[in-house]
Amino acid sequence: MKVEIGINDKDRVEIAAGLSRLLADSYTLYLKTHNYHWNVTGPQFNTLHSMFELQYTELALAVDIIAERIRALGIPAPGSYSEFAELARVKEASGGETADEMIRQLVIGQQTVVRTAREVFPIAAEANDEPTADLLTQRMQVHEKTAWMLRSMLE
Repeated sequence: MKVEIGINDKDRVEIAAGLSRLLADSYTLYLKTHNYHWNVTGPQFNTLHSMFELQYTELALAVDIIAERIRALGIPAPGSYSEFAELARVKEASGGETADEMIRQLVIGQQTVVRTAREVFPIAAEANDEPTADLLTQRMQVHEKTAWMLRSMLE
């Protein structure tokens, strides 16, 4: 059945492409954060283990919301590691990072997700796609705050 939600086909496809990049970045950051949760060691173990759990749990919910918005636009959502690897700008964990390096890498990942969301926002705004604009605003707020909190641990 044709998708007739007041956004033309070209805009829906372009918005979904941007959201697919956001989904790939978010999922890769989820995986990286979960990896660090499992593998962090050192004097900050308890603090970081708990904090990383909160962060990956939030990301797990976010990827579902992003994918469902792509589907609401009538476009298939990417859902494989190979698709995410092609689309994502967030880099996977390399392994063996110190606790401080984990924090640094997560700051970089959080900021990358913010930039991806920010790139999609004007496309959604121009198409009067308020639900996507709202989703993007919420994602930027979460990732900017998380990046700030992580950066504060390194100062």
